[in-house]
Amino acid sequence: MASVNKVILLGHLGRDPETKNFDNGGSVCSFSLATTESYWDKEKSQRVELPTEWHNVRITRAGLIKIAQQYLHKGSQVYIEGSLRTRQYQSKEGDTKYFTEVVVNDLVLTGGRGTGEAQPSSTAVEQQAPVPATVGDDDLPF
Repeated sequence: MASVNKVILLGHLGRDPETKNFDNGGSVCSFSLATTESYWDKEKSQRVELPTEWHNVRITRAGLIKIAQQYLHKGSQVYIEGSLRTRQYQSKEGDTKYFTEVVVNDLVLTGGRGTGEAQPSSTAVEQQAPVPATVGDDDLPF
C-alpha cells in the first residue's frame, strides 16, 4: 500500500535561521515557523483567530540553505513544502525524547523586501505566459 508524507506551510519565521556546519562539509539550517488559521463566525459576525501553531523547520539542501541565510530573517513570510521527520535523543536525565520537524524540499520567498508587499515566486512568474497582441477566431485550432 502506498503512503505519502508531505507538508505544505505558509507562515512567518519566529526567529532568524541558524546554520550549523559540520566537519564533513555538510550543513543544516533550522528555524521556527508560525502559522495561524482563522474562520468567520456567522453568529458573532466576526473573524475568529485560532491559536498560533509553531513548527520546527530544517533545511539540509545546500542551495536552499544559501537562500535561507541570505533572505530569511525573523518575521519573513515563506512558503515551504517538505516532509515530517521525527528524531529521538536522550535527555540529561536519561529519558528518551522525541522531536518532530519539517524537512524542507522546496522553499518560496513570499514576503516583500521590507515593504510588506508580496513578491511573485519563481513558479508564479513561469506560469504567467505572455498573451499574444492579436487573438482571433482564426488562431484557434478547432
